[in-house]
Amino acid sequence: MTSFDLVVRSRRTVTPEGERAAAVAVRDEKIVALYDYAKPLDAPEDVDLRDVALLPGLVDTHVHVNEPGRTHWEGFDSATRAAAAGGVTTIVDMPLNSLPPTIDEPALDAKLRAAGGRCHVDVGFWGGAVPGNVKDLAPLHRRGVYGFKCFLSPSGVEEFPHLTVAELRLVLEEVAGFGGLTVVHAEDPALLAEPGGPGYREFLDSRPGASERSAVEQVVRVAEECGARVHILHVSSADCLEVLEAARARGVAVSAETCPHYLTLTAEQVPEGGTTYKCCPPIRSEANRDLLWDGLARGVLSCVVSDHSPSTADLKVPDFAAAWGGIASLQIGLPAIWTEAARRGHGLGDVVRWMSANPAALAGMPGKGGIKVGNDADLVAFDPAADLLVDAARLHHKNPVTPYHGRTLKGAVLTTWLRGRPVDGEPHGRLLMGARR
Repeated sequence: MTSFDLVVRSRRTVTPEGERAAAVAVRDEKIVALYDYAKPLDAPEDVDLRDVALLPGLVDTHVHVNEPGRTHWEGFDSATRAAAAGGVTTIVDMPLNSLPPTIDEPALDAKLRAAGGRCHVDVGFWGGAVPGNVKDLAPLHRRGVYGFKCFLSPSGVEEFPHLTVAELRLVLEEVAGFGGLTVVHAEDPALLAEPGGPGYREFLDSRPGASERSAVEQVVRVAEECGARVHILHVSSADCLEVLEAARARGVAVSAETCPHYLTLTAEQVPEGGTTYKCCPPIRSEANRDLLWDGLARGVLSCVVSDHSPSTADLKVPDFAAAWGGIASLQIGLPAIWTEAARRGHGLGDVVRWMSANPAALAGMPGKGGIKVGNDADLVAFDPAADLLVDAARLHHKNPVTPYHGRTLKGAVLTTWLRGRPVDGEPHGRLLMGARR
């Protein structure tokens, strides 16, 4: 009998071909075979989950770890602990909110030093595109960053300035030249305003859906002219869907994501002074949320990722004009999405596609994103029927700040395996530099 390092069995194993009863066999960190659920197999550890679902590890391509420089906001240890507890086995770190931002090779080296030996899941990195650093993009690409993040409106931190449309064109021409990917925070600064007061309504009115649509139109136009591949980050406004769908029909290489908070929270739910809900672009109406779900179901939006953007509690002052904008949800994105997806008639296979397979494909991560032979044995035992009461103080996020505090969600992560090894508190995540080369 062939011997394996690990076998995990589940009557609800979610594979790229669908949900089935299966035994997943692991050897040398890889999935080497899928067998019938009850087949006797030789392994020192044989885990039978019965009716608990077995999912591939999630891939979150939009995480602000903030280390080095703002490590009191978050850090590689705390962020990757939270990721593993939430069923996320691979993250890609955003280039801003750390000091220095990842906009050249010395900054990347500082990031790698900060991350080394501290990661509980696998970690890749985005580079940043800011005014004046076009010459740094190809070297960063050769070092193995997964693409380049830029803003069309102010980022909120002075060390990461936004691009004009003319500067965006220079970036897209350069990145297209070496076959890279540019990911864009798309809000048109000409349509943004200072909030007229401290409340959520004033904040929401200051960042209308039209600002997102206008920026997406500009990105699509320039990408089409340059022959560039682009990805629109954290779409919050359904006004963007028509533009994206039309562009893709014309053959423009544009994709887009949204986030758990846009799919599970609504403007109507935001309490007075509840700045844990503040993010940019903002959480919009319930009717808008329904349209985002429709866009996700139709494939106009392909990925659901956290945009985990934490801060210390003191920055969430009860004034929406002054509070830091960012939502921490890395650990609870899966149950949040499953709660709403199940209510709307979607299955675990849909959630896995949005939160694992498609983000892995976006970044270009071979071996990630699915339970199939040859992939890394990144696995998650997920009980879809469990109730989860969110207590911010019990999360692994460094600061107990989340709009989900006190909510009861459906679904709980029981065990996470990274390349066939349970994530157990010892940091054995890898830095994925050059993984797609």
